[in-house]
Amino acid sequence: MCGRFTLKQSPASLAQVFHVEPVADLAAEYNIAPTQMVATVLQNPESEKRELKQLHWGLIPSWAKDAAMGAKLINARAETVAEKPAFRSAFKHRRCLVLADGFYEWQRQQGKKQPFYFRLQDGEPFGFAGLWERWRCLRQPLPPRGSKLRVADTTGEAGTPANEEIISCTILTTAANELLQPIHERMPVILKPQDYDLWLDSQVQTPQTLQQLLRPYPASAMIAYPVSTLVNNSRHNSPQCIIPLSEKNAPVNQLN
Repeated sequence: MCGRFTLKQSPASLAQVFHVEPVADLAAEYNIAPTQMVATVLQNPESEKRELKQLHWGLIPSWAKDAAMGAKLINARAETVAEKPAFRSAFKHRRCLVLADGFYEWQRQQGKKQPFYFRLQDGEPFGFAGLWERWRCLRQPLPPRGSKLRVADTTGEAGTPANEEIISCTILTTAANELLQPIHERMPVILKPQDYDLWLDSQVQTPQTLQQLLRPYPASAMIAYPVSTLVNNSRHNSPQCIIPLSEKNAPVNQLN
């Protein structure tokens, strides 16, 4: 799975790499966690131009009764995404890039979980294969006088304001490459820049065509190293999260 990642690049750098207009209020993020807002790139179907938008991480299907369902859908398996009810419509019509420049996975060591940081060797930002969805909290009729319905039944679950619209996203995962296999059996799908246009094109809806893009990223193009357990707490959001544990654990492109 993919449960934490980073995006430290400047808005100007992201605009250049992903061919979008820069967004001034994008701050560096060292520990992005589920249910937070994440930077994504979508393609406007009318203008066919790319747009950078911040979406809620955790896909909420349009038919969901409440927004809480999104916390369970932060990832979608590439192998089954075309059939799963929560994802199949978005897979055909609403694909996006979730912007990142690194991500974390954890390895169990002597009863504890050791975090590792993964990124591309060149340090460049990249796009995870993502899906997006639009969900609206509809206001229900006021309950009859004397009814035992809760306030949440008329305003939306978990305090979601009635009629509020949430645009959310999920990150696709695939089998781990050789670099990740000692740490975790899955990895997020990192798309190659030459595949961005195809992935974002909503006119492309053939599952076989899209599935060809959902491959493990080449291990030879990535590096990994262990980092502090600071990242275990999403409140920690600083450069310290990605510092190697020691000089002997400097970035490498193979894990023993």
